[in-house]
Amino acid sequence: MSVILPPTPPAHSEVEHVKVASRYLRGTIVESLNNRLTGALNPDDTHLIKFHGSYQQTDRDLESERKRQKLEPLFSFMIRVRVPGGVASAAQWQRLDALADAYGNGTMKLTTRQTFQLHGVLKRDLPAAIQGFNEVQMDSIAGCGDVNRNVMCNTNPHESALHGEVVALAQAISTHLTPRTTAYREIWLDGSLLETTEAVDDEPIYGHTYLPRKFKIALALPPYNDSDIFSNDIGLIAIEENGALAGFNVAIGGGLGMTFGLPETYPRLADLIGFVTPDKVLEVCEKIVTIQRDWGNRANRKISRFKYTIDRVGLPAVVAELHQRLGYALAEARPYQFYSSSDAFGWTQGTNGLSQLVLFVEGGRILDRPGYRLKSALREISSFHTGEFRLTGNQNLILANIEPQHRARVQAVLEENGAAPKAEQLTALRRDALACVALNTCSQAFAEAERYLPQLLDKLDAVIRAHGLAENGILIRMTGCPNGCARPYLGEIGLVGRAPGRYNLYLGADHAGERLNKLYREMLDEDDILQELTPLLATYATNRQFNEGFGDFVVRTGVVKATVRGLDFHA
Repeated sequence: MSVILPPTPPAHSEVEHVKVASRYLRGTIVESLNNRLTGALNPDDTHLIKFHGSYQQTDRDLESERKRQKLEPLFSFMIRVRVPGGVASAAQWQRLDALADAYGNGTMKLTTRQTFQLHGVLKRDLPAAIQGFNEVQMDSIAGCGDVNRNVMCNTNPHESALHGEVVALAQAISTHLTPRTTAYREIWLDGSLLETTEAVDDEPIYGHTYLPRKFKIALALPPYNDSDIFSNDIGLIAIEENGALAGFNVAIGGGLGMTFGLPETYPRLADLIGFVTPDKVLEVCEKIVTIQRDWGNRANRKISRFKYTIDRVGLPAVVAELHQRLGYALAEARPYQFYSSSDAFGWTQGTNGLSQLVLFVEGGRILDRPGYRLKSALREISSFHTGEFRLTGNQNLILANIEPQHRARVQAVLEENGAAPKAEQLTALRRDALACVALNTCSQAFAEAERYLPQLLDKLDAVIRAHGLAENGILIRMTGCPNGCARPYLGEIGLVGRAPGRYNLYLGADHAGERLNKLYREMLDEDDILQELTPLLATYATNRQFNEGFGDFVVRTGVVKATVRGLDFHA
């Protein structure tokens, strides 16, 4: 028995038609996996597998040679494993480490959304990899696709006594907004589709067409904004009163992706719309999601994010609709203050006698290389560490709740493997740097990011040190395309790839994640980047005001205009 679904309007995008015909995300994924004549999936299934947490990719470094040999591209898959609130156990870390070796390229990527990514997984190994992390209570459903994705949260338990409550709520939101379809279990865990399950599947929140585009939620505990909540469709700011969690300020409509040459696309910061008590958060999030489900643009995916819905109909209309669907109005937003979106590196001691170590991970890449065996060190630590492995929104790692008897051993293992560079030996610029994967696997990338940024930082570090700025936090973020995965438009220095070796330079965001940057120069190569930034950094070192950030300085001195509204980004 099959379900008869209403036809999708012709004006809708190709992906909308694929979703409608997919039978709640089943499509022909099983048939694609069983086709051994190619390393790729059927075209429609490349859209659907994103909902299952995976992207089909190719090794772009090998494209020319494989074409010369008349071979198809070297297809492989990235799997994004969800980690709601950024909290993983030692057993989960061990399993992902082993799966990266068994089925991936031997590395793990810590993402800017507090998830793990495994890269280089061949099609034939996808089920075994997914089954492998499912055995330790992890999944990848909704890691990608037109649904709510991994819910982010401040991850350092040392920062607030309320941290446990806020992380638990992030995990509850994730559970509440996870798709209900049984297709994920059938395809990846049971190994076959059941004939009748599509008839009984129900998506009470998403419906059979899910959302028009991806949706992101993050929580933050002031004064820390390391989850960059204003870049999310929903940002929840925890409000503490008299030592208790009073509730959350609600911000809506953030999102950083855009498309070059289309001024109707732009990064946007979320707008603050009110306050809600903890018991109402799930309901408020659900109703906001359903507004985007019903009002979002399904014809043009480039302008289908919630931020464009809000700017098309107006923020007052969206808020009024939210209040109507809730049956009550949100309370007035309460005072708060952010001062940093960075991670606080090094050791801290909690009041409970347990320690936390915030560990710098360049580019978020967990790997071994000569003289730097981070992956091996963390594997050994996971064998005795009784606390958690917590991922930050800045691609770094927190070894959390370390027992007193394990602290010295953790430090020794890191040092023995060359994986414990002292934070003070790195410039603050490097410690705060973010980069997306970009080449060689991302199909959207125009230029390098993760593989190139460390080389550029070597040269910028020399400038920084020469001007006495080694300990001045300056946010630098690089992406290989304008989609914004490493949040480049919230960087005091943002570099966005335009072509191989060429980047647009953006300046002027603030250090708390509450102001966008602005395009300063286009199509720069490395020499151009250094020539532009060197005099600006020198002037900043000489003429900055007390505690003035680099982004604030370039705005104050008129280098770029302050930009808060997305609609003003291209002005």
